[in-house]
Amino acid sequence: MKTKLIALALLAGSSLFAGTRFYAGAGFGYRAPAPVAVYAAPPAPMAAYAVPAPAPGYNWVAGYWYPVGPRYQWRGGYWVRPPYPRATWVAPRYYGGRYYGGFWHR
Repeated sequence: MKTKLIALALLAGSSLFAGTRFYAGAGFGYRAPAPVAVYAAPPAPMAAYAVPAPAPGYNWVAGYWYPVGPRYQWRGGYWVRPPYPRATWVAPRYYGGRYYGGFWHR
């Protein structure tokens, strides 16, 4: 009985020192995605027709090739709302033997 009481007192006493944790983060600027090493340049872009925008405030993201394993896969163009005001889409690119994915820029 005495050991149970001592164990309970230790547990209750140690919880007094446990503080609550709170975290708030804020991001400034942008962070471009990391490049992916590929061995060959992507094929030429496919010609496509852009349909009219579904509503005001949408941006057109043109189609692009992206690496999937040892080959490239085509992602057709699409309309999308920017994630934040005045954001512009920076298209993916292949440069110096590396593929840099697309991202939104402030």
